[in-house]
Amino acid sequence: MTARYHAPHRWDVTPAEARAIQARLARCVETADRLGPVRRVAGIDIGFEEGGRVTRAAVAVLSFPGLEPLEEAVVREPTRFPYVPGLLSFREVPAALTALERLAAAPDLLLCDGQGYAHPRRFGLACHLGVVTGIPSIGVAKSRLVGAHGPVPEARGAWTPLVDGSERIGAVVRTRAGVRPVYVSTGHRVSLPTAVELTLACTGRFRLPEPARAAHRLASAPADAGATRARRGREAAHGRSAARRRKV
Repeated sequence: MTARYHAPHRWDVTPAEARAIQARLARCVETADRLGPVRRVAGIDIGFEEGGRVTRAAVAVLSFPGLEPLEEAVVREPTRFPYVPGLLSFREVPAALTALERLAAAPDLLLCDGQGYAHPRRFGLACHLGVVTGIPSIGVAKSRLVGAHGPVPEARGAWTPLVDGSERIGAVVRTRAGVRPVYVSTGHRVSLPTAVELTLACTGRFRLPEPARAAHRLASAPADAGATRARRGREAAHGRSAARRRKV
């Protein structure tokens, strides 16, 4: 049965109201592990079309630990919120929720292309999606939004803490030797050490985790191609379910 997600707030808010919502919901973020077996990992990426007037959300679900494609969904919706640094989740999450609702089965883990706890109000995109959906989530960002860190060793898997004042808010992780690191932080119900471990387990020959790369390809592809792949993903998922029923 397709999931339905309902945010505990309105989306048509002012930036000041959005900051207040972030501060309130940040108290709901769980930074300790509370996740079950991980078999379906969803990468989430957001793009924009028509000069930012249309938000395009892509979700790519891969098996874990095999990282084989299972399901995809792409949605296009009118953009509801202006571009305001630190408030990107209010611009991106509504379409991401719709894309997640298009999946035949909910994922066990969300890998978000963006910040999680490593955010000025400790409530980035990965936190927002995790709290609203209840799905464990991790933020994997390409760049730093807040905090400071020391040098990261060059070896794959090496990492150094990302700190803001006296608080450790994330990890700067080398996913590939000699390549720029990524910024990993808790989203919801995943501790930082586990977030780093899962990020590395989802990363192959490239800098970014495979679910995030798959979602980025979807978000960057022509709209009709994305819709076709989303439909095929749902049909494939339906076919697998039917096959399992026939074997029983």
